Amino acid sequence: MAATGEHTFLSTEIVNRGVESSGPDAGSPTFVVRVRRRLPDFLQSVNLKYVKLGYHYLISHGIYLATIPVLVVVFSAEVGSLSREELWRKVWEEASYDLATVLAFFAVLVFTISVYFMSRPRPIYLVDFACFRPSDELKVSNDELIELARSSGKFDEDSLSFQRRILKSSGIGDETYVPRSIFSTGNCATMKEGRAETASVMFGALDELFEKCRVRPKDVGVLVVNCSLFNPTPSLSAMIVNHYKMRGNILSYNLGGMGCSAGIIALDLARDMLQANGNNYAVVVSTEAVSFTWYAGKSRSMLIPNCFFRMGCSAVLLSNRRRDFRRAKYRLEHIVRTHKGSDDRSFRCVYQEEDDQRIKGLSISRDLMEVGGHALKTNITTLGPLVLPFSEQLIFFATLLYRQLFRNTSATTNPSAAAAAAAGEASDQDSGITKPYIPNYRLAFEHLCVHAASKSVLDELEKNLCLKETDMEASRNTLHRFGNTSSSSIWYELAYLEAKGRVKRGDRVWQLAFGSGFKCNSAVWRAMRRVKKPTRSPWNDCVDRYPVAEGQRN
Repeated sequence: MAATGEHTFLSTEIVNRGVESSGPDAGSPTFVVRVRRRLPDFLQSVNLKYVKLGYHYLISHGIYLATIPVLVVVFSAEVGSLSREELWRKVWEEASYDLATVLAFFAVLVFTISVYFMSRPRPIYLVDFACFRPSDELKVSNDELIELARSSGKFDEDSLSFQRRILKSSGIGDETYVPRSIFSTGNCATMKEGRAETASVMFGALDELFEKCRVRPKDVGVLVVNCSLFNPTPSLSAMIVNHYKMRGNILSYNLGGMGCSAGIIALDLARDMLQANGNNYAVVVSTEAVSFTWYAGKSRSMLIPNCFFRMGCSAVLLSNRRRDFRRAKYRLEHIVRTHKGSDDRSFRCVYQEEDDQRIKGLSISRDLMEVGGHALKTNITTLGPLVLPFSEQLIFFATLLYRQLFRNTSATTNPSAAAAAAAGEASDQDSGITKPYIPNYRLAFEHLCVHAASKSVLDELEKNLCLKETDMEASRNTLHRFGNTSSSSIWYELAYLEAKGRVKRGDRVWQLAFGSGFKCNSAVWRAMRRVKKPTRSPWNDCVDRYPVAEGQRN
């Protein structure tokens, strides 16, 4: 059954490469047939178990809101049936009290109220964040990138030609930043170069963050740093503690090898630490070392990261202090994490390894689009019950339930349909089953920040989630201006929305990231106030040039 549905994830394109200049076919026109994988159609496959998981999250947190109104209604109905005189007589004349009963009642009442308030999760506020912008001397255009790569002497013409073609359709503009060390003739992935690069971006972002928030480094109680490929000893978190002379009892964590979605994983860890440690600040730093993603070999699957990854870093200050309520920008509403690592294809679709010449690189599988689509489908299906309006949930769940029942009925009369249903690969067009209703996620959020991986990924997401061009504006323009900055890209996108002055009080922001593993993670924020255009932002001198027209993008 898997082979039967495989063609649905493929699309073909015939490309004219011109006249062959050398070799046995010199003078002949050449054509290339490209076979690409695309995201699976969410209309065709939505698993009921992920909807159940989302409702489990909702019910486990909302049971009190469901039972308390019922108790109030019952109590009000009982009391309302009595007149004032009858109520007074029952309370004072027909009941007998002693001091022990009264004290026991008040003790139980105080204990119940105390347990309720102590068990409530602390609200987590985002005070502010900063995104590092490298100096202009590190800025390169796509043509300059290819020429500098050629001058390094590490690539043959076929590899350079392949990278040039990828860049033309990447959606990346001519003002991104890369460390100059990657163009040296020697090995750029040294500990010295890695430390220098990460130190410059991390300290630059943190200096701006502490200045904007008027917080001393010694006030920070929790520090979480994520960088996927560069993990030195001492760790990057230790570098920050040493540089800023932070306090000795700080809870510091360093996440490595967790890909482009690690920024939200770091947020989740920081949230848990703040829930367990009251009256505290937490700093989350997300970055990637471009010098360690750079590959100087000939394997095309490993050359792809060269075309997309660029320098960047974000630093976020979180707080659980109630006095930060007034100055905080956002409150954290939900985090939903999805991990597909139990599947072998998902596990290996983004994989660091050596090529045939033992040159280390990051290999990108052809299965990436399909694997990412399944992880995304699981994540947003789980998130739906937590954020969607009740009307959207009702229509979605009703159509999904009808589809499941109809499929099961067909399976009892048709063994082949039963096998297809068990594999989750039945074709709805062939069987006539009603398509699931895909909820309108634009009703749940005012702003969307999708990890700026590549133009093709953003195109497929826009198509499959039925989004508008304006919904993907922040992601597309971040990709164009800064490239793929890995786990920090969702913060450059939020900085874009703030620089445009679009975030208003009560607005909900959905951050969606995905990366190796394969993982797909969501974070939902609610704006505490109208966010004014920041005085310091990576977009300050260029935001008026965006959004760029479709024709200006690669």
